[in-house]
Amino acid sequence: MAFDSSAPWSRMIVLIDMDCFFAQIEQMDNRNWFKKPVAVTNGTQGTTIITCSYEARAFGVHTGMRLKQARQLCPGLIHAPSRPYRYAELSTRIMEGLIDITPDVEVFSVDEAFLDLSRCQSLYKGATDIGYLIKKRVWQVSGLRCSIGISGDKTTAKFAAKKAKPDGLKVIHPDLAAEVLASEMVTALSGINKGIGRFLRHYGVERCGDMKKIPMSLLAKRFGHLGRRIWLMAQGLDPEPLHFNVKAPKSIGHGKVLPPKTAQKNIILTYLQHMAEKVAARMRCFCYQAECFFIGLKTERGWLKTKAHAGVYTDDGQVIYQLCKAFVDFYWAGQGVWQVQVTALSPRQGKQLDLFAQPDLQREHLNQTVDKVNYRYGELTLAPARLLQKSTMPNVIAPAWKPKGHRKTI
Repeated sequence: MAFDSSAPWSRMIVLIDMDCFFAQIEQMDNRNWFKKPVAVTNGTQGTTIITCSYEARAFGVHTGMRLKQARQLCPGLIHAPSRPYRYAELSTRIMEGLIDITPDVEVFSVDEAFLDLSRCQSLYKGATDIGYLIKKRVWQVSGLRCSIGISGDKTTAKFAAKKAKPDGLKVIHPDLAAEVLASEMVTALSGINKGIGRFLRHYGVERCGDMKKIPMSLLAKRFGHLGRRIWLMAQGLDPEPLHFNVKAPKSIGHGKVLPPKTAQKNIILTYLQHMAEKVAARMRCFCYQAECFFIGLKTERGWLKTKAHAGVYTDDGQVIYQLCKAFVDFYWAGQGVWQVQVTALSPRQGKQLDLFAQPDLQREHLNQTVDKVNYRYGELTLAPARLLQKSTMPNVIAPAWKPKGHRKTI
């Protein structure tokens, strides 16, 4: 296919993907670990690898593997307990640095971002020049390596970045995207899972080039708008725009994994109070309150759960914890618990005053003081006495983490 490689693209999308982000940070902060096999787990007690360095991957170690098994494959493996606040700090620095390239940045996850360069092409010397400038900027603000994919749509750019790993740059011109993708399995594209793959295979679609053999309406009937997008994605025509704004939350929640089959009531209540305080502090930080809360315990037979009503809109951890305690007293029958969850449903911004109830100014002032101390000295520096017994497992970065707004929470 003939095309003018120097002509501006109608749309230019870049995907920045940090290489082994958490493990790379650990290698940078511990210089004697540089170019050595490193595996990151959720704290010192964590037994499952959440990411590992390329040096570890060379031995067959991979994400999701048990640390014990990984050490059998790689006896010299270095175990690094995760440090989510450090990872979030560097991610924020990177995302803010990308604004120097273009204002149109979508933070996709803690280690990925999409950039729309469509309006900025005249400032640069083409896609390759842009790619190397981005890599240089990421290195300047973080000292870390990344892989970059550039194309005319989000799906193809993400595919290109994956092909460029590690520390690479791959450009797929929009006019060549369909040709490049044609021989690739449809499940190699982000967003097409095994279930969708099975459906497509039933109609003879295994590779992206097979997609034009079936009508778009077939996928639209089965998957709705997503089906139409999948049909276009396979041909390098993903219409999905970048999303720049963090939407108001439909819920604000936190969960924690317990030691398997935890059946001590005191431990379960400690975890629930920890989550109640985290939810409350997060709501106060961004001026939200809620009246209804999801409370759940994951047991061997599934979730034991309820939607509990406080009667008034609140951002007080003590009130939320009392709902949790009442739930445990009424519903829990001593069965083993694997996980707890506390979520504020349909939170509203601003103080929601009750016409007949007097605000507890003493509690409000106490919470304000606690928030100031904890913001300065660290989470739960001041906390209910029960939380002195809380789990030593560190927090985790949620998939929807963003560097600003209510999503900037761990």
